[in-house]
Amino acid sequence: MSQAALREKKRYYRKNADFCNLVEKIKLWPSRSGKLHGIKSLTRRGDRAEIETHCNRRFIIYNSRHSRAARWLRNKWFISACPICKVPEWKLLKYSSTVMNQHYGAHL
Repeated sequence: MSQAALREKKRYYRKNADFCNLVEKIKLWPSRSGKLHGIKSLTRRGDRAEIETHCNRRFIIYNSRHSRAARWLRNKWFISACPICKVPEWKLLKYSSTVMNQHYGAHL
């Protein structure tokens, strides 16, 4: 697909979807420093999950819709992509064209 086609096609997800399902679907994680990491694996353990990124960093996350990372993912805030994870440009374009809506979109 060309970049123009990716920008035109919008994906809709529910804003209040389960946070772990959203992270598992998007496969991106914003760290506290503002870098956007690509996710290699996500392992659920009750109300927590362990994320392993492509740069072999591990994060323990809580299944919270109101967390910093949840807001950053919904609002598409990040400073830069991680140079070690090498998140492809098409994935960033797809992520930027995704719309989070309160009453419309896929139930993850």
